[in-house]
Amino acid sequence: MVVELSRTNSIANHFLAELRDEHVQKDSMRFRRNLERIGECIALELSKTLDFEEREVTSPLGVARTTLLTEQPVIATILRAGLPLHQGMLNYFDRADSAFISAYRKHRKGEDGFDVEVEYLSSPSIEGRTLIIADPMLATGRSMLLVYRALLRLGKPKALHIVSAIASAEGMEYLKAHMPAGTHHWTGAVDEEMTAQAYIVPGLGDAGDLAYGTKL
Repeated sequence: MVVELSRTNSIANHFLAELRDEHVQKDSMRFRRNLERIGECIALELSKTLDFEEREVTSPLGVARTTLLTEQPVIATILRAGLPLHQGMLNYFDRADSAFISAYRKHRKGEDGFDVEVEYLSSPSIEGRTLIIADPMLATGRSMLLVYRALLRLGKPKALHIVSAIASAEGMEYLKAHMPAGTHHWTGAVDEEMTAQAYIVPGLGDAGDLAYGTKL
């Protein structure tokens, strides 16, 4: 299943527009907040696919019946650009467990190509849990696949959700082919083009640099 927020008349489109806008991007605080908002929008939509049970809540004036989540997910995030998106999802899944993974592009000297390396992983067990992996930019999809495989050392999830602010069509197809059957994909928008250096076009640029400053 693929859910693309930009295909609906959603307030999320305003947040996506500001994320892309080169003038608004100069305000790093607003850029982070817009990524956070996308995380909130996706968390709300994603929550509708999870398991709920009927419960009673006692107010000062009586008893109300409602439905509540039967369990909280594990939200895994690729550092560093994923932190605002992660926070947006935590704002809604406020009792969720968190996992953090460091994955980066190791560029080959004198070439456009690169390898993806996973350097650090901190996570609870994901055995039998609902696992959400969030990264703002889904370009080739290779980082996401490597992160998922690294997490499998900590158990096999019962359900898998991939979350991004912007994805490339190529990366989305790559994950459909390599992720387990039944994986849910959630994104703000899918862009058709990608450069030889694996940057999404029109995309928005380097999400990590825009959120936290240019790195060496």
